[in-house]
Parts: sequence; C-alpha cells; structure tokens
Amino acid sequence: MRYDNVAIETLVQGRGPAVVMLPSLGRDGLEDFDTVAESLAASGFKVLRPQPRGVGKSSGPMVGQDLNHFARDVAEVIDRLGDGKAVIVGHAFGHFIARMTAMKYPTKVRGVVLAAASAKDTAERNPKVWATPVIAGDLSLPDAQRLAALELGFFAPGNSPKSWLGGWHPAVSKMQREKRVPLSEWWSAGSAPLLELIPEDDPFKPRDRWDELKVEYGPRVTVVTIPKSSHALFIEQPVVVAKAIADWSKRLP
Repeated sequence: MRYDNVAIETLVQGRGPAVVMLPSLGRDGLEDFDTVAESLAASGFKVLRPQPRGVGKSSGPMVGQDLNHFARDVAEVIDRLGDGKAVIVGHAFGHFIARMTAMKYPTKVRGVVLAAASAKDTAERNPKVWATPVIAGDLSLPDAQRLAALELGFFAPGNSPKSWLGGWHPAVSKMQREKRVPLSEWWSAGSAPLLELIPEDDPFKPRDRWDELKVEYGPRVTVVTIPKSSHALFIEQPVVVAKAIADWSKRLP
C-alpha cells in the first residue's frame, strides 16, 4: 500500500470486518501477534498487520515524524485494505497510534483495543519501568541487561523473556520516540468504544490505576484483565487475548 512518499507493507489474513494490529515500540508485530492474528482470522475477521516505517518493505520519512504521521499510515491501510472501517488493536506503544487514529479519523474506527496500555503517570511515577522498552531494544547492550529489562517491564513471573531478545528495530524505536505529542491530543481516542486489556502483572498499569479509564469515560470502556501476563501479553496469554478481542468486536455496531 502506497500514498505520497510512504509505503506500508501489510500482512492480511482472513475475511470479514477489519481488525488492525499495531505493535509495541520498535517491534514489527509479526511473531508477537501470530497466534492471536490466526485466531481472529479463524473467528471471522480480516486481520491487517501494517509494518512500521523501516520494517520490511515499509518506508517513508523517519525523521521528524510523530503520532499524527503514524495515524495517517493506519488510516490509509484501513481505506485501502479494510473497506474503510476497522477495529484498531494497539499493543503498548501501539495504543498511542490507535488512539490518535481514532481522534483524527473517527469515521474509520469502529473501536479501539488498548492492550497493555500504560497509565497516565507511569513515566513520572516509575521511570525505571518506562525505560525498559528502550533498554530491551538496544542491541548493543549485553543480553543479560536486556533480559533484566524484559523481566522487569514485559513478562510475568514464570514466563520466559528469551523469545523477545529478537524482533527489535532500533531505527524504528528512535523514530517513534523522537517527537512527543501532548497527551491531550490523543488520550481520549475521540468517542470510540474502548476495550482495555490489562495484564494482571503489568508494571506499566499498576492495580491502583486499573479503573483510570473507566472512571474518566464510563460506559465507553470495557475492561478485561488478563491473568498470568505482563506487558508482553500477546505471547504470554494469546488464547485469552484473542477471545477477549473477538467477543468484544462482535458486539460493536
């Protein structure tokens, strides 16, 4: 899929209402999403996995970009491959893009799934946790240091983080972190229905913040907690995650 000077390679699986899956910071979402994507396709959805600029055949400007540009990429994918309307699943950093897409292109978004979304104040409240994606994705660091970051920020006790030593794209991470957009411009996700998947052991969303969105937006928000999982919930609990997304998406108008 191309527009202007941007090309977005997109993996397409299944037929039915479109579900767009957006990966975590600096990741491509291929192996991370494989099991859940296959399950959603088997459940009657057309699953679209657009690759971030700089991954595979996706290309375009990678300096001076922000959530507005990434949201445009998603909107173009929805138009070209999703029949103009989709549920957007944003994993970790991907939830920022999903929310911005819903803000800027509300007619294209049936609903937004916030999977392992951080609390509003995680960066200030727990900077060590906030730094874990950057450390884990820094391929110049020793594996032991990267594994420690993954254990702290991404994996529940008893779940091995070794599979996530691969799958990182440092240039993509740098692009995605370069320009911050004020929270007020994307946080609400417009008026889209929201499904929040909260991993029970995710330090990015501690238990005293679990009701954060429900309090703020009331009946727009459906909350499902995912047991025995942390920030990497798609590979820790793929069956539970896929069912939650499918059940909620089928109830949307």
